[in-house]
Amino acid sequence: MDIMAKYERLLAILRERKRIAVAFSGGVDSTFLLYAAKQALGDQVTAFTAVSVFFPRREKDEAADFVREQGIDQVIVDFAPLREEGVAENPKNRCYLCKRALFGRLQKMAQERGIDTVAEGSNLDDLGDYRPGLRAIEELGILSPLRDAGLTKGEIRELSRRMGLLTWDKPSFACLASRFVYGETITEEKLHMVDAAESLLLELGFGQFRVRIHGRMARIEVPEQQLDLMLQPKVRKRVACQLHALGFSYVSLDLDGYRTGSMNLI
Repeated sequence: MDIMAKYERLLAILRERKRIAVAFSGGVDSTFLLYAAKQALGDQVTAFTAVSVFFPRREKDEAADFVREQGIDQVIVDFAPLREEGVAENPKNRCYLCKRALFGRLQKMAQERGIDTVAEGSNLDDLGDYRPGLRAIEELGILSPLRDAGLTKGEIRELSRRMGLLTWDKPSFACLASRFVYGETITEEKLHMVDAAESLLLELGFGQFRVRIHGRMARIEVPEQQLDLMLQPKVRKRVACQLHALGFSYVSLDLDGYRTGSMNLI
């Protein structure tokens, strides 16, 4: 199906609803979904943005800028995932436990506001990886319009570019809990360590990256084409020095480069 035909299909799916609350993180997919929802339903769209230790502060600020520019009502949802049963212990179904708690809460908030539908931004490509959170989405009856319209990540980026959305080439950043190996306890201290380490890499000009945490060791993933940048003496020394200052005893570079879902291989 042609990419614009898929977009028209997306708008048609959204127009079937009276009012929609979009789970909006400020990432590529949720930004595009929120934009499309505004085009389809106008003022009958509300952005629900969860604020928690699982998401970098910069994401909240970027999300706020977008809704302000688009004239979309935004509801900030304070969410404490580490207080939800089982999440801090980081079992393999952690994402399911977290999404079940978060979206259950979003549904309740939507109902209190007379909103009949909560939508989220997973795309067709998300079906190809281990994502237990999608099961929670399906169990709760959350709408996934991008998947229903058959849109892939690449198509969402291309449509975002055509529509002038600044997120069209924004790197993908999953929640910070995904940096932990399954079974390792997630703490606020370690989440802040990872967030600060990744903010440094962003400042240094790296594109898509992850700082995975294994105990007190940081395993850095950057795209293969940027491995040389990381190995430049000044860059390498600055990264090592600042990550040690954050509390990492060891700082390593993954020679395989950046890989989506690399923690699922362990």
